Order: sequence, then C-alpha cells, then structure tokens
Amino acid sequence: MVTPKTNYVVDFLMTLSFIVTAITGLIIFFFLPSGVRQGSTQTFLGIIKGTWSFVHDWSGIIFIILVILHLILHWNWVIAITKNIFTKKQK
Repeated sequence: MVTPKTNYVVDFLMTLSFIVTAITGLIIFFFLPSGVRQGSTQTFLGIIKGTWSFVHDWSGIIFIILVILHLILHWNWVIAITKNIFTKKQK
C-alpha cells in the first residue's frame, strides 16, 4: 500500500522537475538558439548555454524516472480501471 506521504513526495518532485525542464527548454529554445556563431559561449542571466542544457537534460531524466515510479506506485489502480473500462456490463 502506498502511503499518502510517499505519493505526495513523488508527485511534488515530479511536478518540480517538469517545471524546471519546461522553463529551461523554453530558455534554450527562445534565448539560446542553436546555429548561432557564439556557440557554447552564449549566456542568459549570466549562465552559459552548456549549463542550461545540463540542467534541462538532468531534470528531464529525473522527470522520466519519477513518472515510471509514479506508474509503479499506482499500478494496481491502472489495472483496476482498465479492467473496469473493458469488461462488459452485466444486465
């Protein structure tokens, strides 16, 4: 049985890593475009592009791991709902 505290921590960290991934992705896309002659020396808010990419990549990896953990913690619920959807209703 998954405790509510465990579920809360996983969901909170998953949300946080998603927000970090989204914000860094938008910064890289709009403010540090590829193909610019400055290359890796491009900066935004005093942070070089390589650091933004590093944070973006690792927060994305952490997000994927947490989504998998979330699915594992809720697997019984997923199975129950799937069975409920695909079973024929008795008249």
